[in-house]
Amino acid sequence: MRGIVFLGNKQLELRQFPDPSPGPGEAVVQMKASGMCGSDLKFYRASSSAGAGALGLGGNGEPCIAGHEPCGVVAAVGSGVPANLASVGQRVMVHHYKGCGACNHCRTGWSQLCRAGITVYGVTGHGGHAHFIKVPASTLVPLPDGLSFETGAAISCGTGTAYGALRRINLSGKDTIAIFGQGPVGVSATQLAKAMGARVIALDTAAERRTLATRFGAEVTLDPKSDDPVKTLRELTHGEGVDLALDCSGSPAARAATVRATRTWGTACFVGEGDTVTLDVSQDLLRRQITLVASWTFSTVGQAECARFVADRKIDVDALFSHRYSLDQAAEAYKLFDTQTTGKGVFLM
Repeated sequence: MRGIVFLGNKQLELRQFPDPSPGPGEAVVQMKASGMCGSDLKFYRASSSAGAGALGLGGNGEPCIAGHEPCGVVAAVGSGVPANLASVGQRVMVHHYKGCGACNHCRTGWSQLCRAGITVYGVTGHGGHAHFIKVPASTLVPLPDGLSFETGAAISCGTGTAYGALRRINLSGKDTIAIFGQGPVGVSATQLAKAMGARVIALDTAAERRTLATRFGAEVTLDPKSDDPVKTLRELTHGEGVDLALDCSGSPAARAATVRATRTWGTACFVGEGDTVTLDVSQDLLRRQITLVASWTFSTVGQAECARFVADRKIDVDALFSHRYSLDQAAEAYKLFDTQTTGKGVFLM
């Protein structure tokens, strides 16, 4: 089979790999869709001289197949796997983490929090930008009938991450929420928050992404470069500030604005990875009784819940994808995705 590997310095390669065979407790999934996520850019952009963690290398020091939003059909099952966990022909998503399997985090579907160490498929283990992926059967999450493989890929990271954050901050139809950053996670949050009944204000520096946000349900869009986000958000909320604010950008300025634009007794949430933020603990947090939440991805249970929510409400997650590619188009796909002006991209196999 062939798979995409990142080489650093915005270079990648489509390499040949042996077709995988499942061992005990494992399953092989024939890939149908593998989404492109903003966090892929960290490994795409990394210096070729960077360490294994920055480049996405396996234990043998060789690049791993990229892609941590896998969705497809079970092609083979190893020994010891119960039929109700995985069966040939089953449509599945992959929860792209593996832990020890025995600790409380792993047993409750939060294997990414395992203190014994984790494998991240698409980073330190072979991921979904290939024809097949081999994973523990415990990582498989059923894809509901009626949802496309593209939607399943989105739920496997970007859309699932947005859903997990909105659930953690208890979003409801009475809330006004500001969502900073309208990349794949942010625009998913906009679409889902609208479906949950909230009033959504979306912020992004790229005009193309603000247009997408409007399409997916934002009542108002703002450019943080030309609009003072804190001042404008207060003006839009009778001087109070938004009930909830979510940063999906990872930008220090956006994170600070996320907290400062939230009303007294409101909740701010950070989803975007990397970088830092500096806050005045007294003025920004304590004296306004702000709740600050950190939300990282989702559990296997949360992934399944997100898929059911999307299916039951017939949410058009497929519309998030502005570009669809074959594996042969990987170089042009990531070159365009790196501009951070488009919607979501996906490889179809």
